[in-house]
Amino acid sequence: MSALVLDGKTLAAQTEADLLARVEQIKAKSGGKTPILATILVGDDPASATYVKMKGNACRRVGMESLAVELPASTSTEALLARIHELNANPEVHGILLQHPVPAQIDERACFDAIALEKDVDGVTCLGFGRMAMGEDAYGCATPQGIMRMLEHYGIDIEGKHAVVVGRSPILGKPMAMMLLQKNATVTICHSRTRDLPALVAQADILVGAVGKPEFIRADWVKPGAVVVDAGYHPGGVGDVELGPLVEKASAYTPVPGGVGPMTINTLILQSVMSGEKSLG
Repeated sequence: MSALVLDGKTLAAQTEADLLARVEQIKAKSGGKTPILATILVGDDPASATYVKMKGNACRRVGMESLAVELPASTSTEALLARIHELNANPEVHGILLQHPVPAQIDERACFDAIALEKDVDGVTCLGFGRMAMGEDAYGCATPQGIMRMLEHYGIDIEGKHAVVVGRSPILGKPMAMMLLQKNATVTICHSRTRDLPALVAQADILVGAVGKPEFIRADWVKPGAVVVDAGYHPGGVGDVELGPLVEKASAYTPVPGGVGPMTINTLILQSVMSGEKSLG
């Protein structure tokens, strides 16, 4: 029996119809004002520019506006902080996205943390992470929050399961582990330097590949019947997990592409709409 395909692309498209209606309600209640997501791109990295463009297109599909802030690669931390503070103070802006990565001379963490909590729709601030980890109200980091939405949509039971997260980045692995813990999974966090990684992966009822290395996690490590979520994407259309052999082995898996990626952008847009709704009071 083939595994269930966790189709993030289709789910994201379905969600957009609901978001379009919610944006129309915001406009009706606010006298025609449209929720705005501000995207900040520093430098000229082509991949980052593509991601920002995709996010702008997603805004337009649901009737939102995207405010593109483009800054030169020579921008200083102080100059970037000044722009973020301007956007924080602008009542027309409901969400702020700082595209990662920024040029090396910029203190990225300081700039992430300068984003106002109520506009942190990408879930990147330390305050937002802390509140989420403590079970308090905050916008979740977009990729792991998108994964959680997808697992819920497809009826994947999390409570009591052993979830293994391979990766520990502050915007993916760490918040992913906390979100699974909040849903009563037993969570093991691994990474590229974990000893005897195959043995730990083999224990996973739910496996999340978020290590950032192409096909680093081998299919023969994965136990039969596991749910496999691949949050990686690399040239050639491969993820962090060797997915091919898992089609007949896993109980469910995310394709690459078309699994986690669309849910990341969709979650960013969803949380921007939520911020717009909260701004109405």
